Amino acid sequence: MRIAILSRNPNLYSTRRLKEAGEARGHQVDVIDTLHCYMDITQSRPTVRYHGEELPKYDAIIPRIGASITFYGTAVARQFEMMGTFNVNESVAISRSRDKLRSLQLMSRKGIGMPRTGFANKADNAKDLIKNVGGAPVVIKLLEGTQGIGVVLADTAKSAESIIEAFMGLKANILVQEFIEEAGGADIRCLVVGGKVVAAMKRQGAEGEFRSNLHRGGSAQLVRLTKEERATASNAAKVMGLNVCGVDLLQSKNGPMVMEVNSSPGLEGIEKATNKNIAGMVFEFIEKSAGNASNKTRGKG
Repeated sequence: MRIAILSRNPNLYSTRRLKEAGEARGHQVDVIDTLHCYMDITQSRPTVRYHGEELPKYDAIIPRIGASITFYGTAVARQFEMMGTFNVNESVAISRSRDKLRSLQLMSRKGIGMPRTGFANKADNAKDLIKNVGGAPVVIKLLEGTQGIGVVLADTAKSAESIIEAFMGLKANILVQEFIEEAGGADIRCLVVGGKVVAAMKRQGAEGEFRSNLHRGGSAQLVRLTKEERATASNAAKVMGLNVCGVDLLQSKNGPMVMEVNSSPGLEGIEKATNKNIAGMVFEFIEKSAGNASNKTRGKG
């Protein structure tokens, strides 16, 4: 099969591993810089051009679209879908997962566990917002934040009000969430491929840090999931419509809670923690799916 990885940097661990795994299984794998793609949107024959030439017909694409280029990246992915190319994670699903508020609303509707969350437009609603999510301490998140950036823990109601007022004064959209203290600064990253959890690791935040992101000094280790945790991760991926994703769970006294669903999960930490060939599993999924399944949302924008 001829497969394209949409990635800005061919030297990133995840991109390299995917290319290596695909080639090891006998596929031709090209890494294409998403921002260098441009589209010919014409009747009956949409195409994608790259460095002055029309790209060849691909059997499948693997989108590795960073949060900062979501709008353009999903437009490129959508163009491939219009051409009939199988997309591992469809453009609509990526957009859905990148909108933190929308993704929480969708999971709420399906009864998936998550921290109680508030959202408002006016700072004068701050007191009631904090009260409704259980009171201080609370976690305040920028809607556009990624990798733990723009996430603040407010210990008191007064400090929470001040932070909310400051963010809103800058016209930033924020979420206010209950703080799951019993999680102890740790979360579980579940890697879902084709609707199944294929690997999981527990990430522990550095001392004094409530965020567990590995690039912020956190550590990772292999973890055994409960049946409920496994089902929660699978259901969250299904609600988002993502075939390959990372689902971050918090262990709470009320059961597993979804913190975030990531449509372009990094492979380095979880492959090293679990010693599993997750990149190979992605290609195994493509081999099973690309030939006999079309994009469900093709042409629907």
